Amino acid sequence: MVHGEGFDRLRILVPQLYYLPHRTGVPLHIQRVAEELVRRGHSVTVLTARYKPDLAPEDEINGVRIVRLRAMLRMSRGMIMPAYPLAAARLIQEHDVIWFGTPQLETALVAFLAEKLGKRVVVTHHGDLVLPRGMFNAAITRIMYALYYYMARRAGAITAYSDDYADHSYYLMPFRDRVTAIYPPVTIPEPDPARVAQLRAQWALDGGPLIGYAGRFVEEKRPDLLIQALETINERYPKARIVFAGEYDIKYEETWQRHQALVNRFRDQLLFLGLLTDMQAMADFYAACDVLVLPSGTECFGLVQVEAMLCGTPVVMTNIPGARIVVQATGMGKIVPSGSARLIGEAVLDVLNHREAYQRPRQEIERVFSFEDTVDRYERCFRANAAPRARA
Repeated sequence: MVHGEGFDRLRILVPQLYYLPHRTGVPLHIQRVAEELVRRGHSVTVLTARYKPDLAPEDEINGVRIVRLRAMLRMSRGMIMPAYPLAAARLIQEHDVIWFGTPQLETALVAFLAEKLGKRVVVTHHGDLVLPRGMFNAAITRIMYALYYYMARRAGAITAYSDDYADHSYYLMPFRDRVTAIYPPVTIPEPDPARVAQLRAQWALDGGPLIGYAGRFVEEKRPDLLIQALETINERYPKARIVFAGEYDIKYEETWQRHQALVNRFRDQLLFLGLLTDMQAMADFYAACDVLVLPSGTECFGLVQVEAMLCGTPVVMTNIPGARIVVQATGMGKIVPSGSARLIGEAVLDVLNHREAYQRPRQEIERVFSFEDTVDRYERCFRANAAPRARA
């Protein structure tokens, strides 16, 4: 029997450092696909870190089994889990196919174990590792790339968020002929009009426009550029306000502390909501904003763009590989060169002054970034790489 034949119900293992209740782009990506696969009758297990002591060692959320291992040592965002090799080997043996997201420290280990146990790995690349300059970070970058390269050579399939990102990724280019593009899974509820009106009344400064930012306050996302853009925006809208949804004072990042002078300079025009974990709250946030801005210096896709568009809010995005395709595919916003606060401000002004020209129906955005199509593609990929099981 060849790979992928004979069984309708797949057993899929997802080794991923962070999973629920941690909420950033990668865990959300995995959660949405995993829960839909469970709904379709498949079995999904996530092997992850017990990054908080109050988390249960084993859990089930919306049908997805979660196995959490104790983290004995933290290294920035990474964690060392002594029980990982044995737990991974046991779970790999119990499953038909492994879905692994890169980059991760455990990359080569999972690839090695899978190969020895006769299982294939489907790799989804969630973005190249880009660290600040320095000898130590350069060493980490080389090590992480070597671990990834080991897995990529052995992977049954490699997926990227888009062809545009794959064409410019230093991780993916050596394997470009094997890379398949699958858009990230995006789903968000309809905004609540009454709640949106309430938020606008609560957040706006004397009726001024609301500019949204969704994401962590970290260096690669360049939130400082958006704040600096207020110098340009204020020439036309001195009562504009930026509303930040996401973590901002992050332990492993010094970006928040480094930009305190800038934050304090524009304090009256900045509102920090913190992390919003409820998707209805996120939908209402997007709809309350007049425009969403992603001033990122590096971004694999920026799924918050699609979420905002589904809620009726246009986007200003920097012209970087992978992230720019959302605006290109929908026309619902503007693309600006990265690194320029002035050009970001000018683009925001253009969207605010001609907002109707940048709006599209929700159904049109759903057709372009179809959740069902994304999960269908993953499901076919997993079937094609599932190990055969002996019949009873």
